[in-house]
Amino acid sequence: MGIQWFPGHMRATLRALSERLKTIDVVIELLDARLPGSSANPLLAELIAGKPTLKVLNKEDLADPARTAQWLQYYAARQATRAIALHAQMAGPARVLVAECRRLAPHRGGMAKPLRVLIAGIPNVGKSTLMNTLLGRRVAQAADEPGVTRREQRVALADDVYLFDTPGLLWPKIVAPDSGWRLAASGAIGRNAYDEEDVALALLRQLQADHPDRLQARYRLPGTAAEVAAQPAHELLQAIGRRRGALLPGGQVDPHKAAEAVLGDFRSGALGRVTLETPQAFEAWMAAAHAAEAQRQAERAAARASRRRDAPPSDAGV
Repeated sequence: MGIQWFPGHMRATLRALSERLKTIDVVIELLDARLPGSSANPLLAELIAGKPTLKVLNKEDLADPARTAQWLQYYAARQATRAIALHAQMAGPARVLVAECRRLAPHRGGMAKPLRVLIAGIPNVGKSTLMNTLLGRRVAQAADEPGVTRREQRVALADDVYLFDTPGLLWPKIVAPDSGWRLAASGAIGRNAYDEEDVALALLRQLQADHPDRLQARYRLPGTAAEVAAQPAHELLQAIGRRRGALLPGGQVDPHKAAEAVLGDFRSGALGRVTLETPQAFEAWMAAAHAAEAQRQAERAAARASRRRDAPPSDAGV
């Protein structure tokens, strides 16, 4: 399942972000706590090049607490990096973020050297909602759709702490299909870039492996949790569609509406606190994806070289 989404405004965002980073002391990267690896932007990692970074696992109230702890440890082990988990409704997030940023840049602070912080993240990761919560007023438009924020904003978190908010940014090529469908399932990718039924089936397979009991309870499915886990995903989607009344004329299941129901339940937390990846699994599939991509590039280079060798000599200069 190849999923790609990099609309034109993201190219402009990338250029603006590159310029803004030259003046920034600390970068806050907002991640989705349900997919902390897949929602980390590799483009941003290249751009910040060792700059002090605070990894914030947002929506942690929707994520599995044990796996959140694993991810916090994974990111905190990196140089010049701290990691925390929060959700937009928690009390006092501004104090927590300011304190963590000050620890990362102790040489900055005071009116003479204000701390300059940039917050970045993928689309629909909750940046706008968090910004509104931080300041206690609406400064950013929030919606359950990716790509709502389109321009940079600057706000004061404290007298000597300035926060620059940037539009959500993906990267031009998602090399790992495992990350692609997870991003789509979370709502980070525009709906025109993927097939909802394919994404719902991939999500169901993951939930069958990790939480078959929750699927059984949510959709009141017959049989045991073990039987739900063993059922082919397409049959399970049909069963869910029947239970949710996602039917076409004649009584057939509408797979698109059934897929929408599954994705909506995951995004809202109706399926419980779910984290779709562990650090170990993420590193394994990313390594495999990068190896496959390197192989494809090598094959393309070999094919181009072969075409050049086989091309007839040029008549230039004759």
